[in-house]
Amino acid sequence: MDENLFKTVPLFSALDAHDQDELRSLTTDVALRRGERLFLEGQEGDRLYIIVEGKVKLGHTSNDGRDNLIAVLGPGEMIGELTLFDPGPRSTTATAVASTRLLELEHSAMMKFVDTRPELAKHMLRALAQRLRRTNNALADLVFSDVPGRVAKALLDLADRFGHPGIEGTMHVPHDLTQEELAQLVGASRETVNKSLAEFGSRGWLVLENRGVHLLDLDRLRRRAR
Repeated sequence: MDENLFKTVPLFSALDAHDQDELRSLTTDVALRRGERLFLEGQEGDRLYIIVEGKVKLGHTSNDGRDNLIAVLGPGEMIGELTLFDPGPRSTTATAVASTRLLELEHSAMMKFVDTRPELAKHMLRALAQRLRRTNNALADLVFSDVPGRVAKALLDLADRFGHPGIEGTMHVPHDLTQEELAQLVGASRETVNKSLAEFGSRGWLVLENRGVHLLDLDRLRRRAR
């Protein structure tokens, strides 16, 4: 495991080295193959997961059977942090979209750890507020942004978290999502999203790859995302 992992997780970055080591001793290693589910929507949840490597998608299924991709999370990000405060049914299904390694932290062990370090509760609330802010922004985009704008913003967000800088300001983004999953993330039909991607490609802003994209003109994509 990357020994600096906890320093990249907002929830634990304030801990000193001794406390980080103690917290690491409370965790269990979990490995998932691509397509393997970590947990299902509606299952009882009583533990937190920290992604060490790989990617996990969080999805929700509506009453009429439609799937919605809520988020794609990567190394250093947490899954299931709400269950630390309110153990109960999971609100999403978590599925690996690449080979993934995680650390599992059980609710009661984490609560005992927090009881002796009350300052950590403030950082936990800050991490939850950041997740809520991201959710609110996503909801606002669904209301006020058109599909091409949402596609551009989603690609830029994936680039910020998973991209590798290339020459002359380009960015390679191996997001590991299928076209259907990308459409679910944007909240639009696959056909509409593919039309937006084709338009961006014809303008020379990007080149599509299998489960990835090469962004060639980040400035124009940022302007389109506004």
